[in-house]
Amino acid sequence: MNDFDWSDLDVRLLQLLVAVVEAGSITGAAMALGVTQSAVSHQLDKLRAITGDALFVKSGRGIVATARAGELAIRARELLHQLQGFAHAGAFDPAHWQTTLTVAANDFQRDVLLPPLVARLRDAAPGVSLRVVPSAIPSLEMLRDGACDLAISPRPPEGTDILQKRLFEDDYRVFYDPAVRTAPSSLADYLAADHMTVVYEPRRAQDLDRSLAERGVRRRFAVMVPGFAGMPAFLRGSALLAAAPGLLARGLMHGFASVPMPLPCPRLPMYLIWHRRHHNDEAHRWLRSELEALVPEVLAGGKAA
Repeated sequence: MNDFDWSDLDVRLLQLLVAVVEAGSITGAAMALGVTQSAVSHQLDKLRAITGDALFVKSGRGIVATARAGELAIRARELLHQLQGFAHAGAFDPAHWQTTLTVAANDFQRDVLLPPLVARLRDAAPGVSLRVVPSAIPSLEMLRDGACDLAISPRPPEGTDILQKRLFEDDYRVFYDPAVRTAPSSLADYLAADHMTVVYEPRRAQDLDRSLAERGVRRRFAVMVPGFAGMPAFLRGSALLAAAPGLLARGLMHGFASVPMPLPCPRLPMYLIWHRRHHNDEAHRWLRSELEALVPEVLAGGKAA
């Protein structure tokens, strides 16, 4: 890899590089940065001249980053995080914090935790915007590469540079449409029904499904969806049964009836996950404390009937 004159770089060019890599288009980067497409194109030409690399090439109707651009974007994110930490070296005041926070979360934790977080941010840190990206099964790379500031998931990745804290646990409940069927009256009745479940990745069942299967409990899955958000459309008007976290009863699964699982099941844990480089950052610590502080009110308001 050839060196280049780093003295020509500035923060805006680093932000531009990261924005174009993440958006995968000039238009998307312009929207994210709040500037015109021509401004992005002009600055991108400047960055190409500095680095001596094309950085992005056409692919179909869009553009893709070159290998060099991908590597530089990883380093740019790290530099931007360091500069942000430098700016917050004094006493941190969330009221003056201006940033976009990226949180990786799937539909359950997104719907349960992030709306109350936004309400807190509006009051205490009105200059902060929240960007939510799907976490699927979180990878080490998404945290190491700076693709997100925080991840919220029941499955924290294992790595010596990855930190986690358990936020809460939830019980699974059996949801059904009371206009179509009654609650299963016994374990045999439950197992005789058609079920739906969540499969986030091909051939990767929920921990609940795997736990039951290991105990010889076999359910007949008529529908498999990529997230809990896909359940209501299939559940409504059908005799299907769906095992889902009880906290969803007040939001996503509102309007459906639910009963406890008819057999002992593992609880669903939820973890707050971050990279070690953020651990002592005052702004990041404040954000984590706000998320932890809202958990009791979420649990108190989310008890299933």
